[in-house]
Amino acid sequence: MLDTSPLTAAVERFADRLRAMPQSRLQQGAAAEALQLARELSVRAQRLEEPHRAAAAREIPDAGIFVVGDQVAVAGLDLAEALRAAAADAAEAGAAAEARGTATAPSEILDEAVRLVEQADVRATR
Repeated sequence: MLDTSPLTAAVERFADRLRAMPQSRLQQGAAAEALQLARELSVRAQRLEEPHRAAAAREIPDAGIFVVGDQVAVAGLDLAEALRAAAADAAEAGAAAEARGTATAPSEILDEAVRLVEQADVRATR
């Protein structure tokens, strides 16, 4: 089973910071940065869950600056769950999936998602 705790920890840490930020800080760009991150994490989760879906990914709506912390948390936890499921599926498929070599490994997606969260956190909290 894929250990997604680095992602969930980074997401929860950033979400908590967003929830504690004053309105002025959120309006200065932190909320926009967080919404962009939530949308990106959501798109990645949808691609893992529905790889054959032809239509564009559903976008997280802009529900206001005071909910972006929750949106980041939900999108990040959804991605963590999708990664665990994808890793389990890949383990069941075994060598056949590796032989195709076309898809990015769940562990690589996890590492990249953690980096995205950490970078967004830095940009939003400067």
